[in-house]
Amino acid sequence: MKPALVAFGVMIAALGTAADGQDKPRAAVEHRTPYYRIVLAERGLLVEALDVDSLGQGRVGGNLLGGAAPQQARLESRAGRALYRLAQAVDPPAWEFLFAEKTITLVSRHVAGQQSPPVTLRFDQTQSHATVLGRMKPATLQVATPCLVHVPDHGTLRVTCDVPGQALHYDARRYAGRWVQAGFPPADGRHPTVTYTLEVAAFYPQAAGIAGDARYDGFRRNYLTIFQVNPRLGVLANNSSSDVAALCYHQYSEVARFAPPLADGLTCQDLVRMSLDRFLAGMKTYGQVGYTASYQGADTVFGNYPCNSSDSLPALLIAAGNYILATGDWDWAKANYAGLKAWAEDMLKTDRDGNGLIEYGLSGNSGSWKANWDRAQAQKTSPLRPANWWDTIGFGHEDAYSNALAYRALVLLAQVAERTGHAEDAQRFRAAARKLKAAYLPAFLNPKTGWLAGWRSADGKLHDYAFLFVNGAAITYGVVDRQQGCPIMTRLMNQLDRAGYTRFDLGLPGNLLPVRREDYVDLNTDVGGGKREDNADGFQIYENGGATPAHAFWTIEALYKVGLQDQAERILLPLLKGFAAGDFQGFGPNGKSKDWKDWKGNCWGYEGLLTDGYLALLAVVTRGELTRGMDWEP
Repeated sequence: MKPALVAFGVMIAALGTAADGQDKPRAAVEHRTPYYRIVLAERGLLVEALDVDSLGQGRVGGNLLGGAAPQQARLESRAGRALYRLAQAVDPPAWEFLFAEKTITLVSRHVAGQQSPPVTLRFDQTQSHATVLGRMKPATLQVATPCLVHVPDHGTLRVTCDVPGQALHYDARRYAGRWVQAGFPPADGRHPTVTYTLEVAAFYPQAAGIAGDARYDGFRRNYLTIFQVNPRLGVLANNSSSDVAALCYHQYSEVARFAPPLADGLTCQDLVRMSLDRFLAGMKTYGQVGYTASYQGADTVFGNYPCNSSDSLPALLIAAGNYILATGDWDWAKANYAGLKAWAEDMLKTDRDGNGLIEYGLSGNSGSWKANWDRAQAQKTSPLRPANWWDTIGFGHEDAYSNALAYRALVLLAQVAERTGHAEDAQRFRAAARKLKAAYLPAFLNPKTGWLAGWRSADGKLHDYAFLFVNGAAITYGVVDRQQGCPIMTRLMNQLDRAGYTRFDLGLPGNLLPVRREDYVDLNTDVGGGKREDNADGFQIYENGGATPAHAFWTIEALYKVGLQDQAERILLPLLKGFAAGDFQGFGPNGKSKDWKDWKGNCWGYEGLLTDGYLALLAVVTRGELTRGMDWEP
């Protein structure tokens, strides 16, 4: 009862009362509870300020909004509620706001002869990268209720409506300002009264041993942050106003497997399936041929891939396999099996020499990237991109990271094929998985270091810069067995200590040794391209050894999986402090974003929020058992 009484007291202080005890109108209304703070504008219909705290700890002193214009209306306040009337109307009020400890209720009533404006929440992406999570149809900018408004590092509002099928208007831009906007349509003649309920809630799976432990608060607030829907494309993306990348979808699907339900009839798996449906229908993404700048009206970039990145199709197949096996949606599996098989066939066709490993269409040879860069500079375009997610590092030909994903994709797809009545396909996918696994260690294990190199180029050379994520993903997804993985991870942790890296609150470097200039794709200085041949002057900047939570999960999960729990928690617990502090979204004093930093903590990113980083939170739940229950030895 105490929090409710405190909140009510704040409400009375904010609204004020007359000497006779009656409510009196105020120029503006502020209401605050431990779960949220809302301010309604003095002039015109406008939510002027909003902050939320899903954990009810009172972290609501900021403002996540900015830039929306007030609509003509007159504000009144009464105990526990506020009213907006249109200029010439007395009753009914066009909008009514009702406040409780965890909920804000918006009631819209149709005013005959007048058009009521919507209530709009316009989030300022320089403050926070909000998103709306729910079902969307292509090219509508409409998201159906129930849905969520999720604000990274703050919390989540579950939105329900008493009108079945009612949708919010949802849009986001990063090149026309940085904003995300959710609009609540008003009542009309068809629905004379419409009620929306915004409930502050926290969405995270239960994990052993963390109850009451404040070190995991960042996990609790941010478990959903990896899910951001780009409204102009209607699929999961890097963030609400950023690019869509197929090569991220295995990560989304892994988190969705453990996520709790979001609302009646809405889960994170629905968001994965919604996106897969678009891709199966032909939509392209970053990392695939056909994805362009301003793709379908969104603020996208031109990736300049000569062929699909080696990790795009494996990632999509993992996402589909995870979705089917976790949900048991065999009707969807049967309806889409032909499309999934086509993806698998396209993936397997890239094994041009028949050794079992998928291959990228560029050689990955040292020195080949310099000519690529010079040509791009002369033509004033983007350079051709390499084989995987790490698109400024010269992964090419046989890529160890993408092949680890391809192995997992085949393991999952074989199970789907068998259970949908395609026994011959299942046998073929099992055989392909066995062949890939047999070829993997001989191809990528570096006898000089005792860990996996990043790629073997077409000229036969191994390219090894102590890639943590490559080794972690290979062990996590089982292409390297636990007993083989333990000495690999031990050697890498020793290399981590030799490199002197200790800032686990910033995440992890993707590589512990500088990527030589001859193996680096983008030679701009602000993305890790130095002037020296050893590229030591570009080291710790962006993908050239920069610290990031992105892909840190694979290292932590692999350490747990091989039994090095102390090493895993040496990284995970400080990283959780970074999440709790909100250190991975927004921009630093130098104008660069916080998703990438050098080892001293200076910012070198550009996205503002990169959802990949929040995969690391899954390690709190899985602790080395990500594939448990879905394991299968081909």
